[in-house]
Amino acid sequence: MLEGVRVAEMGLWVAGPAAGGVLADWGADVVKIEPPSGDPMRSLFGALSGSKETRCPPFDLYNRGKRSVALDVNSPEGRDLAERIIAGSDVFLTNMRPAFLERVGLDHETLRARYPRLVYASLTGYGLVGPDRDAPGFDVAAFSARGGVADRSTPPGDAPTTLAGGMGDTVTGLTTVAAVLAALLHRERTGEGQLVGTSLLRSGAYCIGMELSTRVALGKLAPPPSRVTPQNPLMNSYRAADGWFWLMGAEADRHWPGIHAAADDPRLDDECFATARGRRKEGRALVEILDEVFAARTRDDWAERFRKHDVWWTPVNSAAELLEDPQAVAAGVFVDVPGGGEERSVATPVHFDDALAPAAGVPAVGADTDVVLRDLGVDAGELERLHAAGVLHRPGRPAGAASRDG
Repeated sequence: MLEGVRVAEMGLWVAGPAAGGVLADWGADVVKIEPPSGDPMRSLFGALSGSKETRCPPFDLYNRGKRSVALDVNSPEGRDLAERIIAGSDVFLTNMRPAFLERVGLDHETLRARYPRLVYASLTGYGLVGPDRDAPGFDVAAFSARGGVADRSTPPGDAPTTLAGGMGDTVTGLTTVAAVLAALLHRERTGEGQLVGTSLLRSGAYCIGMELSTRVALGKLAPPPSRVTPQNPLMNSYRAADGWFWLMGAEADRHWPGIHAAADDPRLDDECFATARGRRKEGRALVEILDEVFAARTRDDWAERFRKHDVWWTPVNSAAELLEDPQAVAAGVFVDVPGGGEERSVATPVHFDDALAPAAGVPAVGADTDVVLRDLGVDAGELERLHAAGVLHRPGRPAGAASRDG
């Protein structure tokens, strides 16, 4: 889909690399500029817990199909080489912090002035301006905590919930991909590149837009949802004898007859449950009854009864169950990635009529440094000098120290 589009990516951890990973999966030539020590995401498990595990499947997911150039942009020569790579690209994608980019002269004002056709894609924690623009921006902080997502996902009185790792990063990464493609379309029509900026904070706020827009427009905000006292007990989670599931009765009065018939319990005939207003008022009592009813049968039993009575529902999958879910497999959730033997991984979440080739493997730190720089006209002698000086890194040599600002 994106063959012929070149992307220079300078990003660490998840959000920026995730955006670059989608573009690579869709056919773009993505050159990952990383420090000689490598993207710290490569050593995620050791960084988090001291684990001796050397593989990092999440890094592989977000960086497959890219080429890696390892150089130290803190050195003048390394910085100039990075700019040469960027100058030959359609897109510069980065999630490094604004102050760092300004310090090394790779900020959007500098590069856009020199390369007016460049699409400069900035992905930050908190945006390019403001008092906290350079605050550390992991998604648990900027997207989940400060963006309001954790609070809106936490039942009253509970400690703030923890979302799945990288959730805010991947949402923001996909947002960045959309912005990049819109900017490339604009350039196709006008010949002009532009700055596109996304942030974890704005993505988080947008993700709770249903509640936040209501608060902005009407000055009202319902409390965070509670499973035991929901506004709509028919849009709620319940536990069968062998696992959890969700009822999807969003249109409460429309979906009540089917749920009532499937549950088949005389207590549900009470007049107080006959309307959506009544079920909300007596939500706690209704949930207690449904908890007892649903716990008596397995999910497979309920699946048959729900099918008979046209009840909308879905199982709550564990990761292990999702891996074996026949619908997930049929829908293309997983992909076999070449390199060292076919290996199953997670696919990017879009299908095209023109089938894409299977995603390529993951580069080692600096695996493509020499090839990419030779294409820029750097000769063999100069490459050796830069390697010896620690400006560059290629696989098989000890990694040097480098900044991890991001």
